[in-house]
Amino acid sequence: MNGIKYLLDTNIIIGMYQHNQAVIDLFQNNETAITECAYSNITRMELLGFPEITELETQAIKNLLSMMQCLSLNPAIENTTINLKQQHRIKLPDAIIAATAITHQLKLLTLDKKLANKL
Repeated sequence: MNGIKYLLDTNIIIGMYQHNQAVIDLFQNNETAITECAYSNITRMELLGFPEITELETQAIKNLLSMMQCLSLNPAIENTTINLKQQHRIKLPDAIIAATAITHQLKLLTLDKKLANKL
């Protein structure tokens, strides 16, 4: 998929802005470049939909997301989401993000250990 290897969970992008050491280590250990990453449109909604977001934060997020590919919902992702929801207790946004990674055969980068263990 055009050099894309990873799907970033929302918490990874938040961790980038917070200089979270776990996120820094994840990128260094995997030798991951931002150009090898994609995100779900769910992640975009979660990031930009935060009630207290400032204009500066909005612009910074948009700049970061512009360096990656957005993977939108499609019927295959919807079906995989349904299967994940039936098999596991996963919140809908997490299930959609996980299903996006599965459908596009990408490694999901997440700080959510429970979600990571479901894949």
